[in-house]
Amino acid sequence: MMRNLPQLASVVQRNCDISDARHAGDYGLCTFLLKMREYYRWENELPFARALPKEELGDWLKTREQAWDRIEAEQFAPLPLHAGALDPFDAETANRELLPQGCVYSAGYGRMQKPMFFLGKLLRVEERAGFTIRISSCEYARELAAPPAMLQGRTIFVRLESVRRYLWERIEEWQWRKQGGPMAHALAHYDFIADPESALARMADHEMETMILHEVGEAMAGEMLGEAWGEMALSLSRTHHEPVARAVRDLLADCLSTLPGLIERANLPALHFYFATFDAPRRQLFPQALEAYEDYVRCGSFERLRHIVGEGKERWLECARGLLALNPAAREAALASLLPPSAR
Repeated sequence: MMRNLPQLASVVQRNCDISDARHAGDYGLCTFLLKMREYYRWENELPFARALPKEELGDWLKTREQAWDRIEAEQFAPLPLHAGALDPFDAETANRELLPQGCVYSAGYGRMQKPMFFLGKLLRVEERAGFTIRISSCEYARELAAPPAMLQGRTIFVRLESVRRYLWERIEEWQWRKQGGPMAHALAHYDFIADPESALARMADHEMETMILHEVGEAMAGEMLGEAWGEMALSLSRTHHEPVARAVRDLLADCLSTLPGLIERANLPALHFYFATFDAPRRQLFPQALEAYEDYVRCGSFERLRHIVGEGKERWLECARGLLALNPAAREAALASLLPPSAR
């Protein structure tokens, strides 16, 4: 274990806190509270199945928001590495020093251009289809969003601890609503009643593969669309058009890689979970996929879903390229027109 890990983790966590201070308001209230609940669980190392203490959680939330107010204007600090102070966004240089010492670091931008930093324990490194996959276990420093997987160049970072937390958030949200549907089908493959921790670990193994498939799809989509898509996405950042543009790219990635992979492997728990988390923008843009999944549930055949996914490759590639060809005003109008009238 590296000697200055506590110092490095402290700096990375401070940068995470600054990012959260600047961007916590980007979330809707329900999403914010869910993320803060799991952030509290991580910070206090509480088991997933343990009920959170309401009064202590409320006090912690107030204290955290007050701390954010004090540091919001601070600048991100350089990483204290053996080779010297390093730009906190230069993850590749950082990992040349950290990976041999059993640590992994990532940095980049997420939704709404939120800066994201992470430091964790390296579990293993895999090479697959021309991609390097760096999988971490425990997390030494993280920010509120804590994406379970992230693509940077030809490297995919997978955070197993965040995968489990993400799954637990979705499961808790579903339990509060007490609905059936795809999530009920997904959870039926695991014994959350008798042994929730083991069930969550098994589920995380399945869903980690889904996330890797999606990030591979993101890379494939990026090669097809070029750098212009990133420039367009940046211009739409923090507008109501951003979720729609992101959904177009996600659907292209999923039709290229995620869904074909799940169907080919007949990964039924992961397929059910995929459609359990088929969010509003994707449902509104691609209701045919959800209908084809429901057809699979009824008849047990992948034929219709496989056909719809095949069509989706061409549809969403054409849609994305069409958006890139438009001027900004026409592009915004086109993004709005993709949604049904009730959602505009």
